Amino acid sequence: MLIGICSAVAGFIGMEPISWAVHKFIMHGPLWFIHKTHHQPEGHSVFELNDLFSLFFGLSSIFLIVWGLSGNVQMATGFGVGIALYGFTYFVLHDLLIHKRIRLLRKVKLTGTLLRLANAHYIHHQNRKSRESRFYGLLVVNEKKQAL
Repeated sequence: MLIGICSAVAGFIGMEPISWAVHKFIMHGPLWFIHKTHHQPEGHSVFELNDLFSLFFGLSSIFLIVWGLSGNVQMATGFGVGIALYGFTYFVLHDLLIHKRIRLLRKVKLTGTLLRLANAHYIHHQNRKSRESRFYGLLVVNEKKQAL
């Protein structure tokens, strides 16, 4: 049980640098043609092509959980759960609170840490080209870079 819990925590924490690297070097690199749909201010609907990345991470999480449970590999199950928890956190912070993809949340006012995370994300979206953005992570904001 302890292995599973530690693996889940490690999976959650490890997703921040992994998602940062995937965002910077893959989404803003060779797969920009998919990710740029997220950077276009007009024409957003409930779903956008960029959501394929969430599907990839979600399927990775499901694979690890199923593999771990079927083979009694607690570490794989834990990592899968950690990735799923990070994905849920990403969905709530990024899609619901920052981008307000559900109409009911459009009047929610962000403060404190949530406002800092949102501001970093808004700065990230100021540039419409793949290699001119900053702030590729979700949960870690470098205050010095944000002040630039």
